[in-house]
Amino acid sequence: MAVDASFPIPGAVRLDDAQQALLRLLQSAPTHLSGAHLADRLGLSRTAVWKRIERLRTLGYQVEGSPRLGYRLAPEQDLLLPEDVLTGLPLQWLRGPVHHFVSLPSTNDAAKVLARQGAPEGTLVLAETQSAGRGRLGRTWESPPGTGIYLTLVLRPSLPPAELPKLTLLAAVAVVEAIQAATGLHTGIKWPNDILWQGKKLGGILTEMETESDIIFHVVLGVGLNVNTPAFPAPLAGIATSLASTGQTYSRLALVRAWLSAMDDLYGRFLRQEFAAILDRWRQLAVTLGQTVTIRRGDQIKTGLALDVAPDGALLLARADGTVERILSGEIQQASPSG
Repeated sequence: MAVDASFPIPGAVRLDDAQQALLRLLQSAPTHLSGAHLADRLGLSRTAVWKRIERLRTLGYQVEGSPRLGYRLAPEQDLLLPEDVLTGLPLQWLRGPVHHFVSLPSTNDAAKVLARQGAPEGTLVLAETQSAGRGRLGRTWESPPGTGIYLTLVLRPSLPPAELPKLTLLAAVAVVEAIQAATGLHTGIKWPNDILWQGKKLGGILTEMETESDIIFHVVLGVGLNVNTPAFPAPLAGIATSLASTGQTYSRLALVRAWLSAMDDLYGRFLRQEFAAILDRWRQLAVTLGQTVTIRRGDQIKTGLALDVAPDGALLLARADGTVERILSGEIQQASPSG
């Protein structure tokens, strides 16, 4: 694998310009392309084309070859190329640039590096797979190559750190609305940031920030979404799912673009101080509210009725003694069968 030595994250692997050009030609062709045709279009020898094909295969891209017909992308190959992500989207806030990687340890960690180097708001980091992806509470996020969406967005809102949970709730709304727009499926949100489909976890959001003088310096907002993952190892099989559980496959590119469109709109409304309306939408999509839940945080365990979410993102938990407690973080389990 071709490690990108220019990027200061050990293990970062991405396509060079020639590999991207070759993939784009293969992607645009309705059938096989001969080695001679590819060589002519790319200004290379047929041997150089073959070497680049082999390199793509070692990076996990499914390129089929036939001595008589030439090369083509496998029909099931679902590409995420940086030029395709933003093209034609009328975005106001999240205009890139897009950094695409074949492999990263973590898109959040890569986005932090870029943010510290001055990457503008709207910078997007995409990876085909992660070797050290993570979710909330330090949990590992499984990131099989080419089947899911693993991305992180850099934001630079001039806000106090206490506003961060609002961005997590906003991003969850954007994910659910993007799934509905791109697939027609209706998913739900489990407080604060899990995306559920038929009671199982479909995706999640990890929001991290760096602050300066009680002001958010930058936020990295990571999204993991299981799209075409065919199966999960134990014990994940009992709690995780993917959109492919419907028996269909879905375009990751269409989902990424739908999420960026939804996120751009909601983020603009958030900056215009319209979070109350966004929170109302979150409530409509939530599967947690009205359910009996158990919250675990360290050695503490609390059970009660999930009444509502406060404007700052805290879960309002009605306890058996009649008190209402604000829960800012923790691992939540729904006690009712609908969870």
